Amino acid sequence: MKFKLTTIGLCCMLVAKGLLAQQQDLVHYVNTLQGTNSKHELTRGNTYPTTALPFGMHTWSPQTGKNGDGWKYQYFKDKIRGFQQAHQCSSWTRDYAVFSFMPVTGQLVVDENKREAKFSHANEIAKPNYYKVKFDNGITTEISPSERGAHLRFTYPKGEKSFLILDGYTRLSGVKIDAKQNRITGYVNNGEGFKEGWKSYFVVQFDQPIKAYGTWENKKNTINADSTFADGLGKGAYVEFNAGAKVQVKTASSYISLEQAELNLKTELGKDKTLEQTKANAAAVWNKSLGKILVEGGSQADTETFYSCFFRASLFSRKFYELDEAGKPYYFSPYDGKVHPGYMFTDTGFWDTFRAQFPLNTLVQPEMHGRYVKAMLDAYEQCGWLPSWSFPSEAGSMIGNHAISLLTDAWAKGIRTFDPKQALEAYLHEATNKGPWGPANGRDGWKEYYQLGYVPYPKYREATAKTLEYAYDDYCAYELAKMTGNKYYMDIFERQMYNYKNVYDPGTRFMRGRNVNGQWTSKFDPIEWGGPFTEGNAWHWQWSVFQDTKGLINLMGGNNQFTSKLDSVFTEPNKVNVGSYGGMIHEMTEMVMANMGQYAHGNQPIQHMVYLYNYANQPWKTQFHAREVMRKLYDATENGYPGDEDQGQTSSWYVLSALGFYSVTPGTGEYVIGSPAFKKITINLENGKKFIIDAVRNDASNVYIKSASLNGNTYTRNFLTHQDILKGGVLKLEMDNKPALNRGLLESDKPFSLSK
Repeated sequence: MKFKLTTIGLCCMLVAKGLLAQQQDLVHYVNTLQGTNSKHELTRGNTYPTTALPFGMHTWSPQTGKNGDGWKYQYFKDKIRGFQQAHQCSSWTRDYAVFSFMPVTGQLVVDENKREAKFSHANEIAKPNYYKVKFDNGITTEISPSERGAHLRFTYPKGEKSFLILDGYTRLSGVKIDAKQNRITGYVNNGEGFKEGWKSYFVVQFDQPIKAYGTWENKKNTINADSTFADGLGKGAYVEFNAGAKVQVKTASSYISLEQAELNLKTELGKDKTLEQTKANAAAVWNKSLGKILVEGGSQADTETFYSCFFRASLFSRKFYELDEAGKPYYFSPYDGKVHPGYMFTDTGFWDTFRAQFPLNTLVQPEMHGRYVKAMLDAYEQCGWLPSWSFPSEAGSMIGNHAISLLTDAWAKGIRTFDPKQALEAYLHEATNKGPWGPANGRDGWKEYYQLGYVPYPKYREATAKTLEYAYDDYCAYELAKMTGNKYYMDIFERQMYNYKNVYDPGTRFMRGRNVNGQWTSKFDPIEWGGPFTEGNAWHWQWSVFQDTKGLINLMGGNNQFTSKLDSVFTEPNKVNVGSYGGMIHEMTEMVMANMGQYAHGNQPIQHMVYLYNYANQPWKTQFHAREVMRKLYDATENGYPGDEDQGQTSSWYVLSALGFYSVTPGTGEYVIGSPAFKKITINLENGKKFIIDAVRNDASNVYIKSASLNGNTYTRNFLTHQDILKGGVLKLEMDNKPALNRGLLESDKPFSLSK
């Protein structure tokens, strides 16, 4: 009997421990102010304090900038002028479907420049599930999110007049006040690239009686007291409550209809009587999402940095679909302006995010990612092009045709939710045409790329960078065709995936611009930015041969020459030749500030570079540099990033690197090993299994892998496969403060390359 009681007691303890792990409060580690101390000349993340659910359709943020200003929230400012429904990807892109609330006390003031209120960060709380700020004038604002709405609360000083202003932001908007029902309904129509007639419908419900009301417009700030309806440019509403009121506000929006907005409000917030319930619900959602990766044995600061980055990596792309009364998904398409059944996602630029953000999703969000890649082909059917930079429709910004990277990487990792033949057909169209919406919508220089084997410069701007990325994308198409037995497309893309060789100059040992006659551009300076390169120089773009690092090593004269050049990136002076930019841009300033030579981690082209030592018999240098970048360039503060965060990419680099590996070549199903940032990491997979990285002696000094075992078997490879991770198990790493110079040097230990 004693044994039975002991066993039962032990079981109860294990169950309790399991429940505790499931309910671990990870939200409190997150600082949504991370990276908000940004400006045009220097970005430390280019973020705003997002209050939202993971990949939520709408987010909410305080607003320090003027309506229409890309700089939505800047940490160094001390006045807030509104609380916005937001979708913005970065300060370089304007927002869409925006409206805002602003509580005002004393006299009614609607002008955004005059109504702004002073605040201190000491009176601000910024978490994923809860934002709170108390103005110097005594008004407190609180926000907790749902996927398509938010629960807000405004607490006014006792005895003071209590106004709430609804601002219609830029362009068209409409409002209708129903004082008897204590609600406002309406729409906004702001943003770019939408089909004519598009609207974002909203409903706003107050839990306190409306004492007085009116409408106004934000062009000349004229007020119409007692008016219940307004429609046109910049229309808004205001309501007054009893003096010193505490008002809860529930709001939800829809791109489909006002009726759907009301359904979203009912479904997502209808049961929440208080903001505390919404806050708790949102915390539970976030703790489950963040709990997909549990880190242990790091410092408090490292844990805060990890979960703040993991939070930011879990916002983009956003859900663009809604659920009908039966709970089935459907959406208004930003591509053809029609309503379709199924899933849709938007708000990301693949040039940034194909590298790490989407590979991270394949690992921790595979069900959602399966829906995502299917939706990409739906977008192709609706607008005739694969998306490249959706916000929310196709913008075509940056370079490359990286939708194929997402599709191939998904297939390589067992995500089979789309038709690969249709994907290849869509990509061939992308690779043999130029679309109307920017350089990444179709291909700049596609004819010359096929005829010459490279994009000529200066006929096409950023031509060498485009050549390098086109070659990688062609590899992805070849690989998808190979995996699915489609010889027709294999034959088309097999030759092009080696085109990187055509822009390598053996005389200077750099990638260079090349004109239509095959001549290299004159007066070459490897630190000169722009020209044939995108937001970087020859030191940064040298390494963009994701698909064939071994081939690049061969071009550069072998392992010793290759690793010496990698070393030189860090030892070269951090000087800048502004080149075709004509002046310092923020990416240049950030590279100089990082003080790591020509290593410019604040922008995407070089972010995989530290992992390339694994291909050339010096994996220990990858381990050292990965940890150095994490240590020097990231933290959880308002200065937390070394440059633009870029829709989760720079955060995802940190998350993957902190796990101890990185996706150098999406499309292969491999992750190249670095050095984990914690003693123990548990990846809780969607299939119910766990993959554990156990590095018990890991600390700031012991950054090198002395030996490794996978599920008890000695492991010398410098990469992990996605399938190995999905099987679950334990990767045990013995860490040391000295590099293991003879480990991982066999050819079989090296990650994938086309060349042998």
